[in-house]
Amino acid sequence: MALTPTDWLLTGYLAVLTIVVAARGPLADGHPWLLLSHGLFAAMLLGFSRVPADRGIARVLHAFYPLILLAGLYSAIGVLNDGRGVDAILARDAVVQRWEAALFGGQPAYDWIRRAPSVFWSGLLHLAYLSYYPLILLPGPILATRGRWSDARQVVFATMLAFVACYLVFILFPVAGPNYAFPHPTGPVREVWSARLVYHLLAGGSSVGAAFPSSHIAATLATTLAAWRAWPAMGRTMLIPFLLLCVAVVYCQMHYAVDALSGIVVGVAVSVMAPRLWADRRIDGSTDRRNPD
Repeated sequence: MALTPTDWLLTGYLAVLTIVVAARGPLADGHPWLLLSHGLFAAMLLGFSRVPADRGIARVLHAFYPLILLAGLYSAIGVLNDGRGVDAILARDAVVQRWEAALFGGQPAYDWIRRAPSVFWSGLLHLAYLSYYPLILLPGPILATRGRWSDARQVVFATMLAFVACYLVFILFPVAGPNYAFPHPTGPVREVWSARLVYHLLAGGSSVGAAFPSSHIAATLATTLAAWRAWPAMGRTMLIPFLLLCVAVVYCQMHYAVDALSGIVVGVAVSVMAPRLWADRRIDGSTDRRNPD
């Protein structure tokens, strides 16, 4: 089974992470586990390269393992940034907050929900914030169930390219984001069920330093545009949730508005680059059953 551009993308990214760990000197807590996971990733790719392409389960795993690895890749950002200290990261937040003030005359991520509190909008927009997960995880598998494996792989590649672009910035220029830099909202807008669920999830698995640019926006936009290219009806279905997500990350105080704008830039750039970087080698020898709409 041939390796895909997604395999090479993640290999390059993990190689950079290995260099970063080595450059930071003695191994900190968690760094040995990162290096071990990189070795396991290499072993997994070696296994994929030796498995016949017509093995059904191998084809599924090879196509979608990057989506399974996302949680670990995101957690690694926190492990790498823990050694910097929250205060050092918040110093970069001060820089982004100055950009925010220059562009918007204030701090929308802090001001908006307080100046326009609404239980309805808080509930809807926190729910939109959660929609990020199905928006990035489902398009590829849905295309695969329709027999469109090449399209499915290309959608996953666009998703991962956006994440890798953002994660590299998180490592080199970590920004905590308004969820850490500002006090949380209080009152009914904070207590609506979807808001409580979001804060519960963040308390259990958020990585400090992963705010700028917004990977929520970048990856969702890149996935939406790749899905639209493959199957316009799917892309249209994803558009409204994506637009609500753009509002939600700022209104719900998860990202600075600058984070969201930069995420859009990354998402558009990935949408342009991904088809040019992808080399469709008909990895499993299958022919996609395409639908025009």
